[in-house]
Amino acid sequence: MRSKPLLRVRKTGALMVAAVLAFVSGVPLAGVSWAWSLILLVPVAFFVWAWRAGTDVYADRLRVRALFGNTTVPWERITELAPDPSGQISALLDNGNVIRLTAVTTDNLSRVLAAGGQEVGHSD
Repeated sequence: MRSKPLLRVRKTGALMVAAVLAFVSGVPLAGVSWAWSLILLVPVAFFVWAWRAGTDVYADRLRVRALFGNTTVPWERITELAPDPSGQISALLDNGNVIRLTAVTTDNLSRVLAAGGQEVGHSD
């Protein structure tokens, strides 16, 4: 099932810029000794996380990506999408588990639902 996602929701690009700035700022410190050069791994890992982490929307599923690994959830298993106090969206699954949808917020939830062909239901 290798297909292109209909929508890719990612973290802001400002995080990658911050990682590059942290890397450049750490280069003089890393030049002191090999032990200090390990400090450069932190901004590199942060950059990779900011570039990779997010939610891919397909017609039949969501794929939530993290720094290492990903989780694929068919739309049929999602019973509810709900925001937390900070506006981040989590998916409640039919087995009671909750998955936080990386980079999906109340601001872009309508785009995610539209891309996945999902209707918005209202609870009474």
